[in-house]
Amino acid sequence: MSYLNLENLSKSFKDDKVISNLNAKIDKGEFFVVFGPSGSGKTVLLRLLSGIMLLDNGEIEMDSQVINESQPEERDISMAFQNFALYPHMKAYENIASPLRANNKNIPDDEIDQKVKEVASLLKIEHVLNQFPKELSNGQKQRTSLARSLISKPSVVLLDDPLRNVDAKIRFEMRLELPRVLKEFNTTVIYVTQDFREAMALGDRIAVLYDGKFNDINSPKNIYQNPSSLTTAKLFGDPTINNFDANIKKQNDFVHVDVKGEQFKLKRKTNVQDGDCIVGIRPEDIILSNEPSENSIEVEFRTKTPLNLRIVFLVRLKNGLEFLCSTTEEKSQLIDENKKMYISFLEEKSHFFDTESKRNLE
Repeated sequence: MSYLNLENLSKSFKDDKVISNLNAKIDKGEFFVVFGPSGSGKTVLLRLLSGIMLLDNGEIEMDSQVINESQPEERDISMAFQNFALYPHMKAYENIASPLRANNKNIPDDEIDQKVKEVASLLKIEHVLNQFPKELSNGQKQRTSLARSLISKPSVVLLDDPLRNVDAKIRFEMRLELPRVLKEFNTTVIYVTQDFREAMALGDRIAVLYDGKFNDINSPKNIYQNPSSLTTAKLFGDPTINNFDANIKKQNDFVHVDVKGEQFKLKRKTNVQDGDCIVGIRPEDIILSNEPSENSIEVEFRTKTPLNLRIVFLVRLKNGLEFLCSTTEEKSQLIDENKKMYISFLEEKSHFFDTESKRNLE
């Protein structure tokens, strides 16, 4: 049975409906990532869950108890903010200890000291406990903010894009460390980000938020390999997925694709009906070569650029349709841009989307 149930949550600001009939079931101890573009309502959702903001409609159930009317301090939910939100007049030690003092004014100092040092040790910030926020690096501020959200061992922790304001090195380190630290607390995590790599690296499941609701909730692998819509497919991947309007016709183990008179075959078994649709093919699922093969098509080289430790080629069909092809640097050195070039497609790697709804047809 799920631990946190979100049922038909809605929130509007005047005529702007930010959250609209949003639903999810989140398991106890799960690392649940909410991914979406800027302005999609991710932070608003966290504020609704924490009680900082009130719902217009819907129900939040936690451990079989409806908490819609509960005050923030009654919800056993803590939140770490994107901008750290540390008290500037308090040293890191007191910032971390502040939830303990707020929740229980009679808690002994030695117990507070033990808990602060314990969580500081897990997050490797023991050496900054006597420093003020202005003396800390952004990475140290983020760890201090996280320590403060964890010290009372809440049942649910809300993390609002916590790595956005730290440098690349710290971001990479924290991606490795966060799951380890949070597992120590056996807490349920709802983690917001607009970085798809972060979502893929951290989440047990990813919920894709746009148009006010979760349009996909799945494992990172399935989100990427079997996106439920073209919108989701475009949000995950760099470079983005190739997509184009086409007419398809199945024959034996192949799908025959017609794009503005240009025809090629995809080795693919599918239950999609023959007819018009949108075909999606990721750049890494396209094979680029100077030698033709049985199912390849000739293309014109346009340009290439390094991206994410790979080389991305832009090529064009005779009808003007362009493809992005991503390959390793080693394989790219085998391709002569001054010779004829051909592309073919990996088996079973294409996607078919409805032309109107953009939903996956499979």
